[in-house]
Amino acid sequence: MRIPAHSVCTAIRDDIVSGVFERGSRLTEEVLARRYGVSRVPVREALRTLESEGFVVTRRHAGACVAEPTEQEAADLLEIRMLLEPLGAARAARRRTDAHLKVLRGLVRLGQERVRRGEGEDLRSLGGWFHETLAQASGSPALIALLTQLRHKIAWMYAVEQPARPAESWAEHGALVDAVARGDAERARALAVQHAERVTAAHRLRRTDRPDRAAGGARVRTSQHHVNIAGVRH
Repeated sequence: MRIPAHSVCTAIRDDIVSGVFERGSRLTEEVLARRYGVSRVPVREALRTLESEGFVVTRRHAGACVAEPTEQEAADLLEIRMLLEPLGAARAARRRTDAHLKVLRGLVRLGQERVRRGEGEDLRSLGGWFHETLAQASGSPALIALLTQLRHKIAWMYAVEQPARPAESWAEHGALVDAVARGDAERARALAVQHAERVTAAHRLRRTDRPDRAAGGARVRTSQHHVNIAGVRH
């Protein structure tokens, strides 16, 4: 069985975003292959993909390392998202399917129910699923890919405070879904801008310490983490 490079890429990216691999730390093929229980071939392909996405850089005499974005680069991501998310919302109003609407409305109901009950533990996850589904509803593979990559990078670089008024946040989600359902692209765009401007204020850059540059490779929190290969064909 050959593990696809995209599965290895997803696993490494998730570990970078969650901080398992610290910024600036080395990513050696041997260590990564052992960690995920794969050969070095898919690891090599995954590192090339992650370099193209900006999560990994190649340094002379060090090889592949986790990137160390500047504050300006981090700020640029929020600005770019504020341009792309409204575009995605406008396109969703024109291209969404009934299935997209069903999922979006279900997420809004769940979010508002959690708020009423004071159960805020999974509101952030629900919000992430909401924005992911809204992006999918745009029907634009290129835009979906960009927004997905932005979400990963922003999660990597920023900590997000819980909204002071979560009911207001989910009311905004509900209004956005209503505009998408009516096919009102301009209203959907305007609501997405308003929502993005408000939530951006809750983002705080994550503090990072310079990792130890051990010769053996990346500094990690756990010794091994096999790739989830469910669904991979033999």
